[in-house]
Amino acid sequence: MSARDAILKRLRERTDGPLSAPESDFSVVTRRGWSLDERLDRFERCITSVHGEVIHTARVSWTEALARVLVGKGVRRLALGREHPVAIEARQALADAEVELVDVDRDIEGWQQEQFERVDAGLTSTRGAIAETGSLWLWPTPDEPRLISLVPPLHIAVLDADTLEDTFFDVVEAHGWASGMPTNALLISGPSKTADIEQTLAYGVHGPRELVVIVRHDQASAREGS
Repeated sequence: MSARDAILKRLRERTDGPLSAPESDFSVVTRRGWSLDERLDRFERCITSVHGEVIHTARVSWTEALARVLVGKGVRRLALGREHPVAIEARQALADAEVELVDVDRDIEGWQQEQFERVDAGLTSTRGAIAETGSLWLWPTPDEPRLISLVPPLHIAVLDADTLEDTFFDVVEAHGWASGMPTNALLISGPSKTADIEQTLAYGVHGPRELVVIVRHDQASAREGS
């Protein structure tokens, strides 16, 4: 019997009866009842307040928005996966562009220096976002390892508008984290930032200096181009 099992066994065999979870009122962290437009407005307001950029585009033309971002930011080397639909579409759209596409499905020890010194931007999908805090949530995989959103000076994240949830609690509940919590979920609420003892906020000290969120809409949106 392992030490963990022994501890759990002692807890189950308590002389004063089994432990029971206290009643909890979760209404304070959920039930916002926002519409999709309200969620989008709040998400954008929160994430842009900490220097994040948001670009709205129709789903069918999102790679055109991506290409404009790469040109505007002077990106020459873009790190991205191979298997996720976002990476597949991006690779097809950028096949003839003057951007080198950097494969990330490699052992980090083999290209660590290259990633830290020569990659201009990382492109990732997202699993969704949280309107209340203006946060993206990512679930890294071997195809999209966490470092491509944490190391390059520019992180470009692709978000589907209809995956926005009101609160973090709603994300946990809707995606069943209680029975299958991701081991390495990332919550991203803007570019990298830190503050010194005098509470002076600095961006890009320990990670991306810039974050661009490309929000894809199923139909043409009045927000497109913003």
